[in-house]
Amino acid sequence: MTDTVNNPPTSITRVLLGLNAQQMMGLGVAVAATVAVLAGLFMWGQTPDYRVLYANLSDHDGGAIIESLQQQNIPYKFAEGGGALLVPANVVHEARLRLASQGLPKGGTVGFELMESQKFGTSQFLEQVNYQRSLEGELARSMQTLGAVQSARVHLAIPKPSVFVKEQQKPSASVVLALHPGRVLEPGQVNGIVHLVSSSIPNMPAQSVTVLDQSGNLLSSAHEGAEGTMDATQLKYVREIEQDYIKRIEAILIPITGQQNVKAQVTANIDFSQVEQTAESYKPNQRPNTAAVRSTQSLETLNGVANAGGVPGALSNQPAPNATAPIANAANAPGAAANNAANTRKEATSNYEVDRTIQHTKLPVGSIRRLSVAVVMNNRSVTEKGKIVSKPYTDAENAQITALVKDAMGFDPKRGDSLNLLNKAFNNEQEPPVPELPLWKQPEMIALAKEILKYLLIAGGVGFLLFGIIRPAFKNLAAQAAAQAEALAAAAAAEAARHHHGHGAGPYEEQKNSYEDNLQLAKDLTKSDPKIVASVVKEWVNKE
Repeated sequence: MTDTVNNPPTSITRVLLGLNAQQMMGLGVAVAATVAVLAGLFMWGQTPDYRVLYANLSDHDGGAIIESLQQQNIPYKFAEGGGALLVPANVVHEARLRLASQGLPKGGTVGFELMESQKFGTSQFLEQVNYQRSLEGELARSMQTLGAVQSARVHLAIPKPSVFVKEQQKPSASVVLALHPGRVLEPGQVNGIVHLVSSSIPNMPAQSVTVLDQSGNLLSSAHEGAEGTMDATQLKYVREIEQDYIKRIEAILIPITGQQNVKAQVTANIDFSQVEQTAESYKPNQRPNTAAVRSTQSLETLNGVANAGGVPGALSNQPAPNATAPIANAANAPGAAANNAANTRKEATSNYEVDRTIQHTKLPVGSIRRLSVAVVMNNRSVTEKGKIVSKPYTDAENAQITALVKDAMGFDPKRGDSLNLLNKAFNNEQEPPVPELPLWKQPEMIALAKEILKYLLIAGGVGFLLFGIIRPAFKNLAAQAAAQAEALAAAAAAEAARHHHGHGAGPYEEQKNSYEDNLQLAKDLTKSDPKIVASVVKEWVNKE
């Protein structure tokens, strides 16, 4: 029977069979450590990158969010120190959308849903308190929709209603805003928050709303809108007026000078005062034939009896004189007519309307008091002898350009407008270009490099274990097994030579066999005479 063996020095089975108990224990420990390290590297490579889902959660919102994540089988953990809730990076946006559909997080504020849980028998005072809390919560939620606001708290001071007008008090409010790091609120946004609160509470003036940030800085000013100050709307109006004049001036000059060869700046003095005027004027006396008659009165006296006539008035409304009986005398004779005519007297009085003018004028708000304009022009470029040179404009051209600018701006000397035109060569030094961010500094490449480095570390660890620890160990074991096999073969050959001395064993002593020949010889001796091999192994064990 032949025993075929392929590469005996590298056979793991033969190596393991040739180990003693101490070597087997060391090999087992090395294999277990290797498996543990490989498992740790694999788990580290499979661990997802955790990102912040929400931070600064209230206890109520945190419990509800964790319960929802558990139902969705989404792993989570808490950041050390910060208290932020972390989830795998690949499910952050999906988890936020799902939680938002469930109304989470609520932000620690309650709104009008507080009124839905009213208990039977609640007092009127408690109902009023819950209603005020609901208003505060709804206002806080509205403020948190602003991009710069991280959280908000609202405190309302609503006085009790009174039937007496003198005892009625105006409500007030205080708002505390927590802004995102690096974000600020513009004055217009603060003004919007103030009017949001004042418009939500009946009879609350805007001046009664105070807005603070998380650092205690007063964002709303109590003097906003007072006399002598300009609010955001007025400032915006002034900027729009100035920009409009700048566009007009540059639009009229760009076709002459070029796109980048003219710059204009305008300062507008705007009158925002509200003025109302009432004027009453009288003209000199007019001619009777052109004046309007107000009243006319005439009086005719005949023999001492007055016959009043004219338009109704104070004199015409007097009672009539007592009637007297006519006396027959010489006056009734025909010859007395001349005397009666001589005793007749007539009076006429005419009253004319006074020419009076009453004028009530309300001046417009936002009228321009004065305009100050400054224009800078670059020299024109001309070609002389094949070269481009810069030359200033002539005086006549500057005068024409000045006239164009005055017409474009509506120059009014009575208003005190001023115009300053300057023609100089521009300093066209180009700013150094902003260097692009190197590829190795880009965030995407940094994240990719981290992933590649992680897998390279895993591969390096595995390679070190395989080629630096396991393979040398097996090589040493194989070398020890081969040396033992050679020694066993040599000892067996020597023992066989001594045992078979004189029986043709001489060739064994002189022949230099190779490792395979010695190993095959040892196998043959083991099969033919196992006692010899057993005695050799026994001597080795005793020597150790």
